[in-house]
Amino acid sequence: MDYIGRADLKTLGMLKRNPKIEIIEVTGYGHYTLPMNVTMAPFDNPDVRMAMKWAINRQEIADKIFLGHATVANDNPIAPAIKFYKNPEPQHRFDPEKARHYLKKAGMEKLKVDLSVADAAFAGAVDAAALIRETAAQCGIDVNVVREAEDAYWDNIWLKKPWCASYWSGRATADWMFTQAFAAESSWNESFWKNPRFNELLVQARAETDEAKRADMYGEMQQLTHDDGGSIVLVFNNFVSAKSKKLGHGDVAPNWENDGLKMAERWWMAEA
Repeated sequence: MDYIGRADLKTLGMLKRNPKIEIIEVTGYGHYTLPMNVTMAPFDNPDVRMAMKWAINRQEIADKIFLGHATVANDNPIAPAIKFYKNPEPQHRFDPEKARHYLKKAGMEKLKVDLSVADAAFAGAVDAAALIRETAAQCGIDVNVVREAEDAYWDNIWLKKPWCASYWSGRATADWMFTQAFAAESSWNESFWKNPRFNELLVQARAETDEAKRADMYGEMQQLTHDDGGSIVLVFNNFVSAKSKKLGHGDVAPNWENDGLKMAERWWMAEA
C-alpha cells in the first residue's frame, strides 16, 4: 500500500513514527453536515431545526472526534477561504437553555428523533452522533442513533432518511456551493430546503457586477442558511492522508482531497 486517503485520525500517531511514511494535511473547503429533511416532521418546523442547532457541542466534537484536524463551523457551508465568506451571527454552540427555548416555541417540551449515521458518510460520524445524543439529552431531545450499513449508504440513507450524516468536499465559489447543495431545484439539495428569498438572491448575485452589492447578497444568503436552513454544518475538516515516501509529488492542492482529485495525473513513483 502506497497511499491512504482520509487516514484514520486515531492512528496518525502510529503512522508518524514510521520513517517511511509521510502525513499530508491541507485545509480546503470540505465540511461535515447533518442534513434535516425540512419537508418531514419534526424538521418542517424551523424552531425545531434551531433547537437542534443549539443542542450540539461542536467544539467537543472537533476536539474529541477530529482531534484538532477540523475547525468548528456555524451552519454555513461557505468556507472561510472562499471569496464573499461571512460568518453568520450568532455562533451556534451548545446552549441547553436556548435549545429548550426553541423547542418550547415549537410547542414541545420533549422531542425524540432518529439520527442515521455510518462512517461511510465521514470518518467519525458514528462517534460524533454518540456525543450529540449526550448533549441533546440535556436539552430535552432524545436522539436515537441508528447505525446504518456502510455499503450503499449514499443510495439507501442519504436523501432518504429524515436526519442523517453527510459530507461535502466543498466548492471553490459561493455560487457553486449554494447552487449544488442549497438551490431549491438541485437534486443534491440534501435538506430539501426551499427558501424563496435565498433562491431569489442566488440568481441575482450571479449577474451583479458591483462587488460590494454582491458581497451583501452572499452575506445574506449565508445568514439565511444559518437561521432557517435544514443543514447542520458541524465542522470544516482538514484533508488528511498518509503516503509512502516512495511516492513523489509537488505542492498539494487544497480544493479537494487527493491533491485536488488530480493525484493519479500529478504524482509519480520516486522509488522502485
